[in-house]
Amino acid sequence: MKKLANKEEEVMKLFWDKGPMFVREMVELYDEPKPHFNTISTIVRSLERKGFVGHKSYGPTYLYFPIVSQEEYSATTMKNIESRYFKDSYVNVVSFFVKKEKVSIEELKALIEEAEKEE
Repeated sequence: MKKLANKEEEVMKLFWDKGPMFVREMVELYDEPKPHFNTISTIVRSLERKGFVGHKSYGPTYLYFPIVSQEEYSATTMKNIESRYFKDSYVNVVSFFVKKEKVSIEELKALIEEAEKEE
């Protein structure tokens, strides 16, 4: 899976939060000054070429929808970070956050227990 540029990820977050949308609906979600319609349209078409979104035609306009879920993208991104910076070891990732963020053993246990319940 390809990495997203910052603006592409920003648009994908709109899809993940709101679901299928027309480009004009996406533009309306932005604060002033709103990006130009063509700017968002270009980003969405790029996301489609990369396989992140698909579309359904409604006459001359398209309803775009996410193909890749936020969970899939997050998992791939974390795997790349793990591989690139932590010698392919989740233990090294966890160790980094324990040291950096001062995560306690109790917090880790609670997270593990919560994850086990979800399975």
